[in-house]
Amino acid sequence: MQDRTATTAAADQDDHVYLSLTEAAPGPEGEGRWAYGTGFADPLLGVDTALPAGLDGADLAAYCLMLGDDALVLSQRLIEWCTRAPELEEEVALANLGLDLLGQSRLLLTRAGQADGSGRTEDDLAYWREDYEFRNVRLVEAPNGDFAHTVARLLLFATARGALYEALSAHPDPVLAAVAARGVKELAYHREYATAWTLRLGDGTPYSAERMQAGLDAVWPLLEELFTAHPVELRVGVDPETLREPVLRALAAVLAEAGLAVPDVPPLATVLGRAGRDGVHTEALGLLLAELQVVARAHPGATW
Repeated sequence: MQDRTATTAAADQDDHVYLSLTEAAPGPEGEGRWAYGTGFADPLLGVDTALPAGLDGADLAAYCLMLGDDALVLSQRLIEWCTRAPELEEEVALANLGLDLLGQSRLLLTRAGQADGSGRTEDDLAYWREDYEFRNVRLVEAPNGDFAHTVARLLLFATARGALYEALSAHPDPVLAAVAARGVKELAYHREYATAWTLRLGDGTPYSAERMQAGLDAVWPLLEELFTAHPVELRVGVDPETLREPVLRALAAVLAEAGLAVPDVPPLATVLGRAGRDGVHTEALGLLLAELQVVARAHPGATW
């Protein structure tokens, strides 16, 4: 995670926000890199991993699985921009955002396997489940579309997930609280990146504004699922309905500054009231998982 002061200074000078990646970052954690476990202290260092008294392990595992699947699937979507982004600089940027999310997912999936007592590892959960066993929201599994489409999705997700992690930083499970506290910093940067591009495209040429608006219109119907509470969330997590107003207010402020309209589109329909949190997905997830899991399934047990 970048030093925030250095990032802001770079942006003020019209330099790209990722320019400071090449600079050494001060501080005891050496935060000159991202991705959990690379370049700074383990966020779980010294954290008690024992399940707190009074917290249901099955519910905690299910909740961590939801959050971990969100991060894992969106990470895969962002990595798909490698060799395809508009500029090399954006290719590196999107890859690093994907690595941030992958790091979050690894910790959350590991915690899920600990909490339910199954002993399943992050690899077991990432590579050996079928699509109907994944609990991610459909926003993260939708195909990338064009660059503006990806920016729009990242803006929505990072804004909502950042607000959620702020609340989870005080969760009674110390592991989930530590993951959320670290994730808040990264998601703030993800939102900053998406906001910068939303403003650039929305306030650019008529064509760039048209593409940015089209991207927002495409992903907005998937936003509602982030605010729809699943019973597990109500029992062990944060009621996502409480995040609706502040998240929508924050998004509206960005779109107003960019000269874009808040989309007036209905939410994507559920199947008998069930959606991603219940394992009901679009066909896009199956295709994504086929690519994500192919090596592990072709060479089970292999190491390299």
